[in-house]
Amino acid sequence: MAPVAMRTAARSLSDAQPVPYWLEDPGKPGALPALTGTETCDLLVVGGGYSGLWTALIAKERDPGRDVVLIEGREAGWAASGRNGGFCAASLTHGLGNGLARWPEELATLERLGEANLDGIEAAVRGYGIDCAFERTGEIDVATEPHQVDELAEMYAEAERLGLADGLQLLDREAVRAEVDSPTFLGGLWDRRGVAMLHPAKLAWGLKEACLGLGVRIHENTRGHELARAGSGMAVRTDYGRVLARQVALGTNVFPSLVKRLRHYTVPVYDYALMTEPLSEEQLASIGWRNRQGLGDSANQFHYFRLSEDNRILWGGYDAIYPFGGRVSAERDQRPETYLTLAEHFFTCFPQLEGVRFSHAWGGAIDTCSRFSAFFGTAHEGRVAYAQGYTGLGVGATRFGADVMLDLLAGERTERTELEMVRSKPLPFPPEPIAWAGIGLTKWSLARADANGGRRNLWLKTMDRLGLGFDS
Repeated sequence: MAPVAMRTAARSLSDAQPVPYWLEDPGKPGALPALTGTETCDLLVVGGGYSGLWTALIAKERDPGRDVVLIEGREAGWAASGRNGGFCAASLTHGLGNGLARWPEELATLERLGEANLDGIEAAVRGYGIDCAFERTGEIDVATEPHQVDELAEMYAEAERLGLADGLQLLDREAVRAEVDSPTFLGGLWDRRGVAMLHPAKLAWGLKEACLGLGVRIHENTRGHELARAGSGMAVRTDYGRVLARQVALGTNVFPSLVKRLRHYTVPVYDYALMTEPLSEEQLASIGWRNRQGLGDSANQFHYFRLSEDNRILWGGYDAIYPFGGRVSAERDQRPETYLTLAEHFFTCFPQLEGVRFSHAWGGAIDTCSRFSAFFGTAHEGRVAYAQGYTGLGVGATRFGADVMLDLLAGERTERTELEMVRSKPLPFPPEPIAWAGIGLTKWSLARADANGGRRNLWLKTMDRLGLGFDS
């Protein structure tokens, strides 16, 4: 980074609060009491992020008489569900390209189910009166290098060939800059209907309130420590008691699974974001952005960015930090060197916003698996179901995962459970130090590909053949 750019970036960060912007909202609900003693229920849901909240809500919708308990180690929505970028995508496969590479025969079905899932999220938001600034504005994948223009055109052509281009619009340089004006934008592919923008923490809090309204018993500051058989059901030990349940659904994602054999299937990756102060009318006019789409550039080390309800810009991504040993630690939620990089990139993208300052800077871990999209299954002879590995796309896909877990617990053969995506598993990550070395080499190779016209080296080509991956 040049000295002048570094000084500009540093000045913009001088007042940034080291907390997630979304979680500072004055409407944040108070914590519910921790579980004490022994409770019994039909279904225990472990985890109070999107995955657990959707599971508890849909379980009660399917069977209002089912006795459902949800436990959360801290407060609902405090982790990835409350601090993400707020991109709620229809895709269940981390994008069309990843889905085509892994499940080409069932991609049309996956796309249809993903669209229905996003429709279901919108219906729930409306039906339960969840005030989470839900805007179905779509998302533009932006090309910032010439080879990315060609890649987006190829992806659009492939979508047309498969009959999946409805709602997609290919944009040339002039057209994309008419939507959002940056001198770095060379083209774009706008998914006009397949992504919504929302306030992530308010979605979690709204789902919590909806669950309570349907009779779900929620205990916060209640961590599940151990999962074991108990008669014909299961028992989960907590800090001050235990829960006896006929069935258990696990929505712990980045945190160590209570089913220990699953722990090698995901690694924690730290993602970081900045939020600007609210833009003035003049500042907003200087970049356009009248249609309020989400945006993401097309590099391997990509940025994602969007407008908040009060016209701040969230700017995140690029770095993806894997800690040796895969240990999740609050100390890693802050990374000033990444904030400097992100701020410098922001002003490169939007030089007309020079002088804008950042109000918040934060980070946190997400659960990443080697196929970039969630995997599912059961344990303890079908008494326990799990869904994890959303790899940053869980805002939307967790609702689908909730349906899958409930189908599996019911022992039902449904369109969802018959999917190869649902029946298969990703390749697990190797033990240390092999995982550390492999992820490091992959990150280096991805950065080289970005700098060399997208050309993938032998390591990346080998990873592609093995179905392994690691992305920012």
